[in-house]
Amino acid sequence: MTIRFTFDEAVPSGIPEESGALKQLKDLVGLHPVKAFIKEIQAMTLIRGQRLEKNLAAQPLVLHMVFSGNPGSGKSTVARIMASLFLEMGILHKGHLVECERADLVGEYVGHTAQKTRAMVHKAAGGVLFIDEAYSLMRGGEKDFGKEAVDVLVKAMEDRRNEFVLVLAGYKIEMEEFLRSNPGLRSRFPLHLDFPDYSARELMRIADVFLKQRDYVFHPLAREAFAKILEKKRGETCYAGNARLVRNLIERCIRRQAVRLLAQSRIRPLSREDLTLILLQDLEDKSEKNIFW
Repeated sequence: MTIRFTFDEAVPSGIPEESGALKQLKDLVGLHPVKAFIKEIQAMTLIRGQRLEKNLAAQPLVLHMVFSGNPGSGKSTVARIMASLFLEMGILHKGHLVECERADLVGEYVGHTAQKTRAMVHKAAGGVLFIDEAYSLMRGGEKDFGKEAVDVLVKAMEDRRNEFVLVLAGYKIEMEEFLRSNPGLRSRFPLHLDFPDYSARELMRIADVFLKQRDYVFHPLAREAFAKILEKKRGETCYAGNARLVRNLIERCIRRQAVRLLAQSRIRPLSREDLTLILLQDLEDKSEKNIFW
């Protein structure tokens, strides 16, 4: 039986160590500081519940968070897992994730922004409201409607603090500037989580996961070449150290393999191995004289 409570009440004494959400978190490649941080939040929440049961002082839970990191570093994935974890713990009663950005919150005329922002908060009730590139709400200056969206969010955090968790996400430097732009924001977000870029080894593990999910596998020579590509790409742009880059490269390999196999199928039937194996030539760019990406 699930125990329901608000952030100001007691919490269940514990959840299984290998619950669905915790297993999802554990299975993510890398993100070790993030995983440790989420477990700290879990432990803090559960111990607070036990303190309340024994009539000990316990501060009210404030679980609104700021996620800082480059695109594709796992912020929305972790937010989704976190929503599921809070559902399992009884903190949230739906455990869903609502993702939005500036265009979903900011209107075109006076009063429109408040209406749109309140609608998103209502949609996220019982779950997590995840706002990506949150700093864009303050980029238009004092007369921009984005400021109104922030004001509505701050009010909702107070008026509906037991109903949802708000997560603001974006680049680290820009998020710092955003929090400084409104004196009341920083105090309302006591939990700040930095998402590091993946290492080349971690990116390669992510590539293997993507391929396995799609029933593909690298030929040893292709795997070696792909690892070199990732090593070269890392550090070139803010997108180079993340899973999005890997997904795009893998999809390009699969497209080139499909072109190769279609031509091959006109000569002989394709085997299961043919259909699953990514070869070295599937990593080559014919338009650049076989120079790797």
